[in-house]
Amino acid sequence: MKNKYISTIRWKFIWAFVLSMLSGGALLLAGYRLVHSLIYLQPAQPSALYSRTLKWIINHIGSAPLMTAVGIASFLIFFFIYTRRIVSYLEEITSGIQQITKLDESHRIEVRTSDELGVLAENINIMSERLQHSLLEERKAVESKNELITGVSHDLRTPLTSVLGFLEYIEQDRCREETEIRYYVGIAYQKSLVLRKLIDDLFEYTRVNSSRLPLVLERLDLKAFMRQLAEESVPALNHAGMTYELQDNTESLWIEAAPYELVRAYENLIANAIRYGKDGKRLEIGLSCEGNDAVVRISNFGEMIAEGDLPHIFERFYRAERSRSQITGGSGLGLAIAKGIVERHHGEITAHSTRSRTDFVTRFPVSS
Repeated sequence: MKNKYISTIRWKFIWAFVLSMLSGGALLLAGYRLVHSLIYLQPAQPSALYSRTLKWIINHIGSAPLMTAVGIASFLIFFFIYTRRIVSYLEEITSGIQQITKLDESHRIEVRTSDELGVLAENINIMSERLQHSLLEERKAVESKNELITGVSHDLRTPLTSVLGFLEYIEQDRCREETEIRYYVGIAYQKSLVLRKLIDDLFEYTRVNSSRLPLVLERLDLKAFMRQLAEESVPALNHAGMTYELQDNTESLWIEAAPYELVRAYENLIANAIRYGKDGKRLEIGLSCEGNDAVVRISNFGEMIAEGDLPHIFERFYRAERSRSQITGGSGLGLAIAKGIVERHHGEITAHSTRSRTDFVTRFPVSS
């Protein structure tokens, strides 16, 4: 601890000051003895130039002013020499800061000492790394925003074009019978519902991923929560010709969550399982506790998710080829919304798919 204190900048300047005083004093003493020996101990010839010059200076200026001037000059020279490394390192840090301020450049300052300048250089390097990370995140955010606008434009344009096309056909009186009008109005209405669903999902995705407000968490019985949610899904399951099975191997399963947010996440997961699991005729919801995690597994037994699609299914507007049909295609935002909600709860969501089943697994910290 003592060595660390002595190695600070303050003590380095104190030592430089003391050494400069001692070195200047030694030089002054050596010069005095040299002049004394040249003039008094070894008298030179009266015609010698240096002898006459030294005697003139001593007689007209005086020894004290001369020694004071030489002492001050020697002190400054030695102080500059002893502090040269500190000043040079400080200039290097200053130059590094100027490089860092150029946003397009990444610069790292070498940490050479353990004193305040070394700590300063290390902190500047950390700041530089965080700045570069922030700039990278900002670029990603801009790219993400542009991709979002592109995706929204594409997905909104498709149903809107259909609606406008059918309405234009009707508006120009091309329909000959009322049944034909009703047919085209029905298609336009269905396309309008798709359009509204996309806008609702887009609004929800934006709210979930850009909200800075903290969640209002409360203690939630996940067993009762999932049981109620499964019962509320029965009409949609019946419409798809499916049934559900709840597998519960836990005595209790409590977590800290915002129920209204979590409902949307699991509604999207169940809707996704119904949409793509009709062929399996069954939806399975599993509840378990693994270590300190409350685990909910939602499984369907329909078509397998391709291995190439699996890593991307939680990305917004990503839809596997099998879901691009008019019948099964969603907005491409449901799973992205579910992922955003789960992560806001400090949870984790993963997907696994085989030829026989597809599992969406969520994990949350258990509430004590």
